[in-house]
Amino acid sequence: MDIPFKNPPPSEVRNLAGGEFSTVDQLRHAAEQAVTRKYRDFVIVDVDSHHYENESYREVFKYIDSPVIRRAALESAERPGRSSLLNGQVGYQDIGGRITRQRGRAREKTEPHEQRDIVMTKRWMDSMGVDYACLFPTPMLFLGLHPQPEIEVALAQGYNRWLCEQILDAEPRLVSMLYLPFNDPEAAYRTVKEFGHRKGVTGFMVTSPRYKPVHDNAYMKTYALLEEMGKPLSFHAAYNWNDQSMAMMNRFISVHAVGFMMYNMIHLTNWVINGLPERFPKLKVMWIESGLTWVYSLMQRLDHSYMMRTSDAPALRRKPSEYMREMYYSSQPMEMPDDKSILEATFKMIKADTQLVWSSDYPHWDFDLPSVIYDLPFLDETAKRNILGGTACKLFGIDPKVVKKIPGDVVSA
Repeated sequence: MDIPFKNPPPSEVRNLAGGEFSTVDQLRHAAEQAVTRKYRDFVIVDVDSHHYENESYREVFKYIDSPVIRRAALESAERPGRSSLLNGQVGYQDIGGRITRQRGRAREKTEPHEQRDIVMTKRWMDSMGVDYACLFPTPMLFLGLHPQPEIEVALAQGYNRWLCEQILDAEPRLVSMLYLPFNDPEAAYRTVKEFGHRKGVTGFMVTSPRYKPVHDNAYMKTYALLEEMGKPLSFHAAYNWNDQSMAMMNRFISVHAVGFMMYNMIHLTNWVINGLPERFPKLKVMWIESGLTWVYSLMQRLDHSYMMRTSDAPALRRKPSEYMREMYYSSQPMEMPDDKSILEATFKMIKADTQLVWSSDYPHWDFDLPSVIYDLPFLDETAKRNILGGTACKLFGIDPKVVKKIPGDVVSA
């Protein structure tokens, strides 16, 4: 049965018709929220936002060291569609064309002398009232599933160098937790050594859909180096419809709902049960884009099993949930139950006032505005400000003082 759509506003009609596209126009309501909620009064940090690095592949691939892989990558970038070096993933993130910003951004105008990723990112940041944004890639989130580890290493190296030189060095409001080529433990260690002190590098990120155990001894020196440098380690969730268990599902919504939790649940379980919090007590660990509902259920489940079989986890000195409450979690996607007391209990379980950090996941189809946190009735002003930016400033070591920029036409209105 066809479901009728509501008539789109004039800006949407222009976007669908192929006319000029405007990020600021698309986010007008977000900008109004930023004004009415007075986001100017405190710092807001987005710990998980995205750009489409595939739009810059021709530049990114030039930074690859290996001449063989570099040439293959550059040749693949000349072919239409996604680069053949990257694994394709079946999915419907665009919701059947109803999310016009993904198509329309190609028509949005920037000046020739401006770095396009910086301009496009700052436009949505200014509209939402965001001071700092941690920028992540998009297609590369599936690179951990590549059958050739050397390809992951080469592309990660090229991307990290390009991102540092072209974006992070040029714009202080943009930071990143750089891609860690986890399938090659030695390359992961070299990556931290090479980039750990670069401007805007606030930590390192592992793409969660992969099949390497985080407790393998080969990674211990990388964790030790991160702990020594004071750089957080994050695990960014995604899905893999080709996974044997996921392949039983026939709808993308099913894969999306389960997949984004499953891989982080596996990695976190291995991390805790194998005693890594005891071995690296000062290493800050963050779990990104899995929502929150999985955390408290896994806490209860692991505590229950641990109390019956403590011999299976001899390295632990406390219950698994106690270690988990010292980790950090990003808010997106914010699952909103009708009964807000359930969400309040979730926040209490994870110590949200000090361990939760807000993320938008913009420009993806299910992104969240800062209001998902600011409008929660059970949070006091201190908790709101911590979650929206204060905690992330401490975690990333960034300056909380920055002048916000909100579109003048919305302010005057």
